[in-house]
Amino acid sequence: MVQEKNDGINNDMVHPPIQQSRPPLSWDLKMKKKLQTVPACLGKFRPIVGQCCHQCSPESLRTKLGPNSSLGFHNLLSVNETHTRYQGWLVRRVCCALFVSGCKVYASPASNRLERVCQSNRVKEALTAEHKAPEGADSRGQINCLSPFLPLINTCIFPGFSRFMGWVMLKMFSSIFDSIQVNLNHLQALHRASQEGSLLVYVYVRQSIMDCALIPLVLFSHNLRVPYTVCPIQVRSCFLRSILQKVGVVLLPPSALTEQDAEVDSLYSPVVTSLLDELLHEGQAISVGVSAESGQGGQWLARITQLIKEGSVPDVSLVPVGISYDCVPKTRMQVGLSSVLQWLWSLLWRRPGGSVRIHLAQPFSLKEMCESRRCRVDEWLPLQDLLLPVILYNRTDGVYGQRRMSWLLPSSHYASELKEAVHPERDLCVAIILHLIFSATSCMAVMSTSLVASLLLYRHHKGVSASLLCHDVAWLTEEILFRIKDVGFGGSLAEVVHYSLSLLAPHLIIAAVPSRKDAFIVPRPSLATTLHLTLQAQIVKHTFIREAVGACAVSSLLCEVASSGVGSRVRSGGVDGEETKDDMEFDVVLCQSELTERALQLCHLLPPGFMPPCQSSHSFALDAVDSLVHCGILIMEEITRDVPICDFWKRGGCLTWTTTDDPYYSDSDCEKQDVHSYKISQPSQCPEMLFFFCSMLAGHLRALCWTATGLDLLHTPLLKAEFVAQIHSHLCDTASKKNQHYESCSEEAAHTAVRTLIDLGVLSEERQKGGVFLGVSPLFQLSENRQKLHRFISQYLYN
Repeated sequence: MVQEKNDGINNDMVHPPIQQSRPPLSWDLKMKKKLQTVPACLGKFRPIVGQCCHQCSPESLRTKLGPNSSLGFHNLLSVNETHTRYQGWLVRRVCCALFVSGCKVYASPASNRLERVCQSNRVKEALTAEHKAPEGADSRGQINCLSPFLPLINTCIFPGFSRFMGWVMLKMFSSIFDSIQVNLNHLQALHRASQEGSLLVYVYVRQSIMDCALIPLVLFSHNLRVPYTVCPIQVRSCFLRSILQKVGVVLLPPSALTEQDAEVDSLYSPVVTSLLDELLHEGQAISVGVSAESGQGGQWLARITQLIKEGSVPDVSLVPVGISYDCVPKTRMQVGLSSVLQWLWSLLWRRPGGSVRIHLAQPFSLKEMCESRRCRVDEWLPLQDLLLPVILYNRTDGVYGQRRMSWLLPSSHYASELKEAVHPERDLCVAIILHLIFSATSCMAVMSTSLVASLLLYRHHKGVSASLLCHDVAWLTEEILFRIKDVGFGGSLAEVVHYSLSLLAPHLIIAAVPSRKDAFIVPRPSLATTLHLTLQAQIVKHTFIREAVGACAVSSLLCEVASSGVGSRVRSGGVDGEETKDDMEFDVVLCQSELTERALQLCHLLPPGFMPPCQSSHSFALDAVDSLVHCGILIMEEITRDVPICDFWKRGGCLTWTTTDDPYYSDSDCEKQDVHSYKISQPSQCPEMLFFFCSMLAGHLRALCWTATGLDLLHTPLLKAEFVAQIHSHLCDTASKKNQHYESCSEEAAHTAVRTLIDLGVLSEERQKGGVFLGVSPLFQLSENRQKLHRFISQYLYN
């Protein structure tokens, strides 16, 4: 953390100026004096985000660390005459045009690039392999063979077009957002790296098509080199394609709807790799977005890594970028001229809504990461090797390791190594992709709408009063800042909550009754509302992922205690042992080893991007248990040495959860047990915080359970896309029947659940001419094994 300068930083983060342009709600928040403000930082200190990983890139951390001070934030949309060299009435009217005309633009003509790409060895080999160009063919023949990729290769950056698009984007974003706040802390490091000639590659997690435009606009406004931006959508209009390719936007080929379709063409990967090689040799910057669900975009990072391993490029500096939205804009996968004009026309009649917070992280060396091998890849194992012994045979000898997620990198990139079970270079690329996904997500600030959405979704799904919601917002803000996570708001608590509720108002029912002192807020019981709140609350779940994993492990053990009746007693009116309907008090001691083991098993079921890839799963599980102690949910107890440890276990002082019929059980195992144990704090109340953390993973776990039960309804094998579509339909139908738990039936939840079952060995992939087909593996065609799978997943599911 660093000391906060009194330079007006907090003035950029408060919401009152924004509130004036927003219509007031029909109710008023009445707050206590002690809850009047929520902090944007802890006292005079605010967290530093975006530093290099001390384990994977220590040299970059030492050499590129900027001064230990906070430079504040800059609102891109606040352009006035002070940003120009002129003054006067007319300047104030055209200050935006004067500002963009004064910004520095690094021209990037595409002269002779096509010839250099055609002369590259990888393109020649690809053309020869496809028999599209015989050996020794002239350059004109090769260019004819590469005609579908000519617009891609000829993408360039013209200063005039760049300044015009910068002006258009500033005007456009002024109609969409209230403000775009940029953290200035690491901009000095980027300027220094750019002056030293470092090749910069900006990496962000894809959320919206706006991401592709925001990063170039930020760099353009601060006189940094505008990057070549990889755009994952299909643009149909030739006019729009021509304009975008003149400002450095690398588009998909016209024949491909998605990146997967483009990768099918055997010439696409060699051409793009050669294009990247040429761009980096020209000294250009690159901007790449990566999807945390499917890994799309990771192949671009793999190609850059390949160029470094080959020695074609000396080194690049990776810059994770965290982009946070008050409300994530909707994304259109295909763009046409008519749709763009219609959208621009609609901007004239709408008011801006929500803010954006952008954090540019500290750059670090990709070559250092590749050569040092500090990025943990040595313990990677298939998910079925990690969890199937636990699920089917109740063995725990195989849970130690790291889950391999090779699917984050499309297999076409390493087509020659498909026959090999393990390829170290591929694993290294996947590790780098995971590291960048985690780093970019860690840079993202927690917005006020994310806080309110998480509280309404995970803690008050049945409704909450405005005063209690404000109290919880203040508490959760302090918890987030305590975890060295930045927040994208600050100021009066009433205004922050009012601002968030006004943005979320279409998805809420706000009832103001004259007899009540404050309003009552209830989320609408609909699919659209739940999915919107889930998307907004994703960053909060990422912040508290350790607590969520630890809470689910505790919940799993408590459910086992409750079902067995061991170590629990009922408390009612001072009479012990009498069956009543009052709350049950669990007077049970939980072993550290058992809690860690449950947390470790749950870690392997998490989607990518939540766990630090440079930390072992076992260490993460230990941190998950310790985090509950820091939160006050668990109380650590030391086991006295007056009694031998093994005898203490047998007397029931601590539950080890081992069975005598386990062939791997031995009394000598007691000697290896840790001497720590835990008890639930305030057991008579069943702390709400524990259930709050459990609910964060409930949507993901419930989607896995519903998918497992839905296998009986499918007639397999099916094409992968059709299989995922039917699973998604099954999840939606199940949620509709229950009229709740809609967070478990999104398209992302269906994709993630299917991918997890594939990695577990429940589903088998078979490549045929028509595509990839999915079917239930022979091992899980037995209903008994499917029931074991369902029990294993549902044990962590808090209901």
